Amino acid sequence: MGICLSSASLEKQVCDENIVYVVEEDGFSYGEGGVRMLASLYSRQGKKGPNQDAAILCTGFGIEEGVFCGVFDGHGRSGHIVSRQVRDYLPSLLLSQRDALLLAEEESDDSSDSSDTSSVDADDPSISSPDVFDEWKTVCLQAFRIMDKELKLQPNLDCSCSGTTAVSIIKQGEDLIIANLGDSRAIMGTISDEGRLEAIQLTTDLKPSVPKEAERIRKNNGRIFSLKDEPHTQRVWLPNQNFPGLAMARAFGDFQLKNYGVISIPQVSYRRLSERDRFIVLATDGVWDVLSNERVVSIVWSAKSKEDASKALVEAAVRAWKSKFPTSKVDDCSAACLFLQDRWQGPMIPGVKKG
Repeated sequence: MGICLSSASLEKQVCDENIVYVVEEDGFSYGEGGVRMLASLYSRQGKKGPNQDAAILCTGFGIEEGVFCGVFDGHGRSGHIVSRQVRDYLPSLLLSQRDALLLAEEESDDSSDSSDTSSVDADDPSISSPDVFDEWKTVCLQAFRIMDKELKLQPNLDCSCSGTTAVSIIKQGEDLIIANLGDSRAIMGTISDEGRLEAIQLTTDLKPSVPKEAERIRKNNGRIFSLKDEPHTQRVWLPNQNFPGLAMARAFGDFQLKNYGVISIPQVSYRRLSERDRFIVLATDGVWDVLSNERVVSIVWSAKSKEDASKALVEAAVRAWKSKFPTSKVDDCSAACLFLQDRWQGPMIPGVKKG
């Protein structure tokens, strides 16, 4: 059986057959033994109220060498509760849906050869394992749908105007599945043909400003416009009320807008990992609002150790907030860094190349 560790409470809980590491409030959690070579997570509360960010790392996920990592950014009055609910339940939902899918496939072996793999929609590396992608894409779509339904059924949790983003990765050997909901982001640090570190963005920030997202929202009678004091931030509003003003096009919760184009269907993509890929960074918009992808990979690569990487990144984001927006309240900032190589080879790379 696995162990669940919380950096806030330091309590241990049995978590099926996986080992789960959770970061809560200010602080970071690595885990025991070899996981220090795998990932680091860090979260820092901003100046707007309770920390509504949450993050999780699960090892032994799906397969012995499998990993699940997720970062969640809550919003609204109950955002801090919603983000933690999703953090705590989404991993087990993914595994249960995968088990159900595998069982169904076993019971219909005769028809398995006719399965359609035409939905692979990532870059060239995705072509290698379409079966893996199709399997996990189906699992993600089902698990996210059930997670949103469960939030709506919670008797003591009002998610009408509260919700959370979810950016997550599932690593199965060299297969990487990315599922994204909202405006948190995942990027990868990889080595270019010229031998330099470059940033590759793995997800799209699913905001109302994205044309396809805006088209769906407007078709469902949702309205999109920005406020005068923040002209660069498009928000979603009810048809006949200037409310609630959601700054993302997809999210868990936010049920008041679910009839008006805001959805909880994740954008799922695939990448086949290579020996050039060094690390993956998942972070909330508190980081991306002030740091570029290139700056993020540079900070992570330059960290003194893997253990220090996520903390160094979050602290750099906080400094950037204070410098760029001196009159604004610093947002919650959270990051998870997942390392893909056994050795930390930072000094070998002379610089960072833009992706």
